[in-house]
Amino acid sequence: PMQILRYLDGVVKVEETELKPRVGFLYPILTHNISVFINATREGDSGQYMCTVNVEDEAATTGKNIGVINLTVLVPPAIPTCEVHGNPTVGANVTLSCSSKKGKPSPTYQWQRTDPTPQVFFPPAQDRTRGSLKLTNLSLEMSGPYICTAENRAGFEKCKIVLEV
Repeated sequence: PMQILRYLDGVVKVEETELKPRVGFLYPILTHNISVFINATREGDSGQYMCTVNVEDEAATTGKNIGVINLTVLVPPAIPTCEVHGNPTVGANVTLSCSSKKGKPSPTYQWQRTDPTPQVFFPPAQDRTRGSLKLTNLSLEMSGPYICTAENRAGFEKCKIVLEV
């Protein structure tokens, strides 16, 4: 555990951590609400935070005045990369892959074809966790743009690839 903020004898002290320029008490201490804020949150701010209140001249039993909260900072997916694996010739099989380097929780992926005929794909052809789409027995009609959407609770991003059979 590392102390990041304290109030003692009427003085607020922010400890020397990477949170120092971004953390503070939300209300004046005299309101008895000791909520804190963290500005410009980052993924690294995720973790367990503990508030301990020690009242002078109070015979407190251990753990009586402790509050604990777990913070998870969500991160939207980064713009994914779309690729074709295999040789896109008539009758062949290819796999389209979609991968985002960032995202918390891990993004899920959804492939769709837009033109000339809109099409949505389902398992087993599509793997929403790995971001892959297997296209088998290719035909000329399967040529066209394919869009992958990487999505989590924090947001989404898309990439597009044009398959030329």
